[in-house]
Amino acid sequence: MPAPDAVPAPTAPRELVRLTLLGALIGLPAGVVAFAFITVVHWLETWLWDDLPDALGVDAPPWWLVLGLPTLGGLLVYLARRLPGDGGHSPIDGVSMSVMRTVDAGSIALAALATLPFGLVLGPEGPLIALGGIVATTLTARARMGARGRSALATAGSGAAVATLFGGPIVAGIFLLEGGAAAGIGAATIPLLVPALAASAVGYTLVTGLGDWSGVHVAGLSIPDLPTYDDVLVRDMAVAVVVGILAAAVARGVRSGATLLSHQEARVGRLPLLLAGGLAVGFLALVARWLGADSQDVLFSGQSSIAPLVSSSAGVVLVLLVAKAVGYAITMGAGFRGGPIFPAIFLGIAIATFAVAAFDMSPTAAIAIGAAGGMTAMTRMVISPIVFAGLLVGRAGLDALTLATLATASAWLTAAVIDYRLSLRRHVDEHAAEEHAIAPAPAGAALVTRPRRPQPDDPS
Repeated sequence: MPAPDAVPAPTAPRELVRLTLLGALIGLPAGVVAFAFITVVHWLETWLWDDLPDALGVDAPPWWLVLGLPTLGGLLVYLARRLPGDGGHSPIDGVSMSVMRTVDAGSIALAALATLPFGLVLGPEGPLIALGGIVATTLTARARMGARGRSALATAGSGAAVATLFGGPIVAGIFLLEGGAAAGIGAATIPLLVPALAASAVGYTLVTGLGDWSGVHVAGLSIPDLPTYDDVLVRDMAVAVVVGILAAAVARGVRSGATLLSHQEARVGRLPLLLAGGLAVGFLALVARWLGADSQDVLFSGQSSIAPLVSSSAGVVLVLLVAKAVGYAITMGAGFRGGPIFPAIFLGIAIATFAVAAFDMSPTAAIAIGAAGGMTAMTRMVISPIVFAGLLVGRAGLDALTLATLATASAWLTAAVIDYRLSLRRHVDEHAAEEHAIAPAPAGAALVTRPRRPQPDDPS
């Protein structure tokens, strides 16, 4: 039973109604900003990787373009991060719901636009969350409210932006809850989520349309033409557990590698690290091309490469898995800006695809298993990955959500065990290590890699 002073004071009904109405008003502007951002990202990506090669008279991007565009992105990210805001939070730290200042918007947007269309291995969700929150705080700057109210409205703006990307207010609400936006527990959670849900619903009318207006076109997450999966097999359940375990191990390797690389910035400098990182990602894409894979499947977040991935040979999948994982770690560690979710989903599906090649498991089941296991392994969320997997497979894969749940559970438990073993290896107090292993890690937070050791003169 928590102490009385640990329980937040309840929100007055009048204030909650006011915040919800403000959240609904914020929803449309935040959705417009999210839609504009995604549109610009897709336009730049098409211009750089399709129109430019066509203008050069070639069918595919030449080697010097594959190397040059990510490297150029490194230079542009360096310039964007010199502006106030440092381009937003680092994706190494997972999903962040921290409120950014209005003056930080330019740096966040430019750093993301220099990362995502230029082929670096990150997704758009991180910048969208930040920009949606900035829209909310800017529009309500003159409104009289406390810190808790401002936090709720910032969450509302993020919710509207996330709804535009993730297919509606339901997944946005769950995502925000697990992502740490709704600080507190029990009754304290709902007052923070209600404005966000209202904003998400209003913002998503941009996609669904309203009345005679059909709305704007946003590419859906659902993968078309998947075969119906309606026969859950014990074999498939075993695959889900194994994929979750492997996804947790791969996610640990990716984040540890990214963290080690990020520590080199103080020694080599930010600009050289960004340039070298962009060049290395481009080189990985070329190596994958030489080994028979599509270089475009190594570059970018991986969202549009899921369908061809599950139909590829085991050799190609292995090349893509290794190249994507290394490129993902380099992109985060070198200091690029974006979201960590979509590349993690790609890696999880790549692991599950080996079962498709080995014994003809349903690709629908593989996508559900890999999406849930990969997202959980990188973010430590457990509900959002299952919902997200359901969005990807649609009605064809409703029965596969059983497998997605198993993959999520095994990924989370494996990550907890890895943390526990590493904590013991570094001589952390045994009782503290046990508590860390059984308590849910903060969703989206970096996994523990280097526990702090007390110093001789440290009063703690």
